[in-house]
Amino acid sequence: MSNFFKYFFATILGVIVSTLLMVFILVGIIASGDKEVKIDENSILVLELNRPIVERVVEDPFEEAFASLSGKPTPEGLNRILKNIDKAKKDPKIVGIYLESGRLNAGYATIEEIRNALIDFKESGKFIYSFAPIYSQKAYYLATAADKIYLNPSGMLEFKGLFAQRTFFKGTLDKIGVEMQIFKHGKFKSAVEPFIREEMSEPARLQTETYINSMWHHLVAKIADQRDISVDNLQELANDMPMFREQDQLVAAGLIDGLKYKDEVITELKELTDTPDDEDLESVTLKKYAKVFVAGENKGLAKDKIAVIYAEGEIDGANPNEGIRSEKISKTIRKARRDEKIKAIVFRINSPGGSALGSEIIWREVKLARETKPVIVSMGDLAASGGYYIACEADTIVAHPTTLTGSIGIFGMIPNTAGLMKKIGISFDGVKTNKFADMPSINRPFTKEERALLQNYIELGYQNFIQRCADGRDTSTDAIDKIGQGRVWSGENAVGINLVDILGGVNDAIDIAAEKSGLEKYRIVELPEIPDPLQEFIKELTGEAKMFVGKSLMGDEYKYLETIENLKNGSQIQARIPYNLEVN
Repeated sequence: MSNFFKYFFATILGVIVSTLLMVFILVGIIASGDKEVKIDENSILVLELNRPIVERVVEDPFEEAFASLSGKPTPEGLNRILKNIDKAKKDPKIVGIYLESGRLNAGYATIEEIRNALIDFKESGKFIYSFAPIYSQKAYYLATAADKIYLNPSGMLEFKGLFAQRTFFKGTLDKIGVEMQIFKHGKFKSAVEPFIREEMSEPARLQTETYINSMWHHLVAKIADQRDISVDNLQELANDMPMFREQDQLVAAGLIDGLKYKDEVITELKELTDTPDDEDLESVTLKKYAKVFVAGENKGLAKDKIAVIYAEGEIDGANPNEGIRSEKISKTIRKARRDEKIKAIVFRINSPGGSALGSEIIWREVKLARETKPVIVSMGDLAASGGYYIACEADTIVAHPTTLTGSIGIFGMIPNTAGLMKKIGISFDGVKTNKFADMPSINRPFTKEERALLQNYIELGYQNFIQRCADGRDTSTDAIDKIGQGRVWSGENAVGINLVDILGGVNDAIDIAAEKSGLEKYRIVELPEIPDPLQEFIKELTGEAKMFVGKSLMGDEYKYLETIENLKNGSQIQARIPYNLEVN
């Protein structure tokens, strides 16, 4: 009883504190408003990118307020970064860009998109300077777009090649008594391997070697072009692990331009901008610059529109508040199709896939949209498996060389938790009217007949998948099957096998959409519409409250029930890329 009152009063106190905090946040939001920002002549745009980068920024004052209290950085949006760089190129008040991104948290295709925008920015004759105490390999790749790359004299620079790693859970599942029952089609469909193996299969290793080598060769070639170092020399440097060598060697090799402290870089920027030593540099951050108006930065009040529809994350995953929800994104595509002012759609996909059914639902709306207006797909870091399923019907598919795509395959993964239930003392009993009335069940193994039924369902799903791809890409199912079987490809590989049409980014996709729809004057609308931050905040509080009650009642055993809940709620038939795939 004493524990009950302890948790009860703790809950009441938490509600009071949360309410007061929300009041302060709301007052701050009202006070700050959304006013236009003005900048001075001779200003520098500061790109501080040491934070997660997502496809689309969401202006959430609640998230920003809590982030400032916790010290956790809020995500930055690729859309805002690209818009600001393009705007700065045209803005006579911006004379250059100062880049700080030593610990960049983004995929290589996202970085490629920003890097290309920076290279385009330099065509204006304005400068780009990059500085960091430490450069990760991803951050260094971005920094090579700069005119000058500076490193702290005691800093480190990572340049060592790519490493793809997967996390395997079979040993853990064995210990807790969970058996994963697998149904799949495709020898390369390795998404299930972390749950049934302790290392990569040979097909999984082969496909991984193929795409990471494709990615690495592309990165090295691009660095060689910007730094005027041969590809062979760069490969030798990577093998020499410069990260743990003397910093002077980095300058001698041409990887960077100098070793400087931040104050020395600022002094150089002052000299470059004719700023007196006793005055501060005129600068503006990404967030503030988004509110700066620059004449000619957009298409004005054009009647015709191109819709950029963002689809980011897992398709119909276990968390209903995250990722791509098939019904929501389908409704968005449908509204864009019916809107006569929207003349073309750019479907921006950054997804490892997910639910096969959810993918089919989205595919249908893409197909219907294509029948009425041009639909161009722009691929981000990932557009694989279900992510490719929803892309294949587009008029044109645009990807980056380092995009991971393909993975055309289907699998089913249903846990047998009988061992876990026995460990925590839970048993089941029941009655049924028909033979398969209790199928599928997660507390017993499947029978031989049940396994045959599920495998047949997977085969039908795979045939449906390759038919969708064959129809969308104007080829045969045999041709798709040869490059399918669950195999993952880089964007560069995918162009040569008819999975991708051209290499480029979201702005290239917009240009193609404008050309195909015959538009010269148009404006961009970004969809789906951003949800109300207050409603989203309440949703998050509801989820936290549910978890608090569960932990209060069950104690340490809650983690077992949480595991079961996630396994139960996740879509059982999946079209997605391998789990926990990291390329660094």
